[in-house]
Amino acid sequence: MIDLRSDTVTQPTPAMREAMANAEVGDAVIDVDPTVDRLERLTAELLGKEAAVYMPSGSMTNQIAIRIHCKPGDEFICEAGCHVYNYEQAAFAQLSGVATRTIEGEYGVLKPEQLHDGLIRPENDHMVRTRLVCLENTHNRGAGKVQPYEYVKQICSWAHAAGLITHLDGARLFNAVAATGVSLADWCQHFDTVSVCFSKGLGAPVGSCLAGPADRMREARRHRKLFGGGMRQAGIIAAGALYGLLHNRDQLVEDHQHAQILAAAIGESAHLSLTPETVDTNIVIFQVDPKIGTAAQFVSQLKEAGVAMLPVSAQEVRAVTHLDVTRPQIEEAATILKKLGS
Repeated sequence: MIDLRSDTVTQPTPAMREAMANAEVGDAVIDVDPTVDRLERLTAELLGKEAAVYMPSGSMTNQIAIRIHCKPGDEFICEAGCHVYNYEQAAFAQLSGVATRTIEGEYGVLKPEQLHDGLIRPENDHMVRTRLVCLENTHNRGAGKVQPYEYVKQICSWAHAAGLITHLDGARLFNAVAATGVSLADWCQHFDTVSVCFSKGLGAPVGSCLAGPADRMREARRHRKLFGGGMRQAGIIAAGALYGLLHNRDQLVEDHQHAQILAAAIGESAHLSLTPETVDTNIVIFQVDPKIGTAAQFVSQLKEAGVAMLPVSAQEVRAVTHLDVTRPQIEEAATILKKLGS
């Protein structure tokens, strides 16, 4: 099976497994796990932040970021299709008593002119307090769209001038770096806190890091314990993340090339069309013409032919390239797409 359902389906390579098996460990709750410590220090250095905290998931890093920036009764601004709003069970409301105001972007991309002072609630006993702006880069539901660097710069500049805090859900920020050449530190300098994930493009089995000022990260570590994310000999899994961070970033360019092969096949198919029309990184979303069935039916046909993808709406299918899929497998998947979509 050529599994293109997500870049989270990757299996640790033999070298990554060896690194995990030989990891130096300690108790990361009582004091320090040395491998976790190395991962956190390297992540902070690459992102240009003072400190970082390793956590089990990107949902936890995002939610703890919101929690340390907002109090119950506060509000944050985000794009309507973003992961924080759609795929984390509104944990900001359930766990932290925080509200949200959403803005509809174009395939997840917000333009600077969409964020203006009218979005910020006035100081009034009847209203929540606007405290935070959260962006996602690359954008999952936007088919891996990269937020344009100039947009990010302008939006964060507006937010800070208005007294707001900024957080980046950078679950696939490594893909944005590979697609643009803009460094991690350059992307991250505009945000107070940043979350990055190791279990997507970098192929690690578990974990994300939240990075930011040292005092905020001390607070984040406290909330990680509250949320049940305090881990003991976590170096065993952190070693996989550390290996991915050190060795797997360069191959993201190849993942993007593979996505272009799929995109070209879709473009040559009579009953399939890309949504959006261009592919920025490693996520490909395409529309299935109702004449040949629904997205679920098309995915079922793909599976019978040996390719796994995910239906994401009644007529849309998502494919995600990753390091476990080779060029010959991508070419085979492209051939199958063209055959079934014509």
